[in-house]
Amino acid sequence: MRGDGDAMSDGGGAASVGLREVALQWGRIGCTGFGGPPAHIALLRQLCVDRKAWLTDTEFEDAVAACNLLPGPASTQLAIFCAWRVAGPIGALAGGATFILPGLVMILVLAAVFLGSPPDWVRGAGAGAGAAVAAVAVRAGIGLVPESWRRSVSHWRWVVYAVLGAVAAATVGPWLVLVLLGCGAVEVAWRLRAGGDRLADHAWLPLAAAVATVTGGLLALVWVAFKVGALAYGGGFVIIPLMQADAVDAYHWMTNTEFLNAVALGQVTPGPVTQTVAVVGYAAYGVDGGLLAAVVAFAPSFSFVLLGAQRFDTLRHNHVMRAFFGGAGPAAIGAIIGVAIPLALALDEWWQLGVLAGAAMALLVLRRGVVLTLLAAGALGVVGSLLGAPLP
Repeated sequence: MRGDGDAMSDGGGAASVGLREVALQWGRIGCTGFGGPPAHIALLRQLCVDRKAWLTDTEFEDAVAACNLLPGPASTQLAIFCAWRVAGPIGALAGGATFILPGLVMILVLAAVFLGSPPDWVRGAGAGAGAAVAAVAVRAGIGLVPESWRRSVSHWRWVVYAVLGAVAAATVGPWLVLVLLGCGAVEVAWRLRAGGDRLADHAWLPLAAAVATVTGGLLALVWVAFKVGALAYGGGFVIIPLMQADAVDAYHWMTNTEFLNAVALGQVTPGPVTQTVAVVGYAAYGVDGGLLAAVVAFAPSFSFVLLGAQRFDTLRHNHVMRAFFGGAGPAAIGAIIGVAIPLALALDEWWQLGVLAGAAMALLVLRRGVVLTLLAAGALGVVGSLLGAPLP
């Protein structure tokens, strides 16, 4: 077992773990990691701390804390970081890739089925599962509230940021990223009392968004995927409002029904929820588009670890980063809850509203699991299609 020294300081090469072992173990987690980030973190802890003793409990907790301060998919970054710690940079690449690939392959196959010309029962399954997505968003957002509220240094500012995020997600989806960055910058300025020059650091973001909006095409897809991978704070579900308006309204890559199907597929497949962006890419440009979107979305996570893992301990204690996340995090939580409004409004058929109500009961009152609820909603959709219910 490693000692209890500096949890982030070495380059990961001290542990004599071969690439084959890394590929097998991280690939196993990638194949069985249903349930989103909590499941991934539990499986990584079980592997690296409990079973193999490659990391101490303190090292693992410090890594979780550092990854939670980074934008993008935190559980993916944790998987890459743990592989880096036990097998170095090449191990990080191997571990991250094998963690991501099983779910990515599965979701692209399912995208081909659901976005092609599927039989009615498949359309019914997608319509049923898609109807439940708004309830899943509310559940995801509410689940993030207690810890974020506990860490907040000002509850009234937390409420303001959350409301701004919710309103932005419900009304100006493509520009939500600017609201997240703005809330983070305001909190930094508030705490340091001298943040004007820091706000200017992000001035390129509106320009990049404007360029992508004007040009469309592959650049637009790259921008959408980049937002998902590098600018999403506060949990995997915040990627939904970052994608919906672009994919459906701005570029018409997908219909609302297809987008809801994509979100549902991202929830019921193993691995990181971020790979939902691959379905958007597939809808835009086929398999090549799906792979491009996945590469762009996950590249920042690999870069953060490979270029900055030795500084994770410093990051965890960086007051500016913590202040920024203190603003962006609540805004992201509000956005996750707020996106339930456009997701619910996207439902086309009356019976889908009944499925949504049932999913809300199952998730918010009975506290059933997300994957089980989505599968049940999909089954209801199949039954409805067989009974002749109208399909969106």
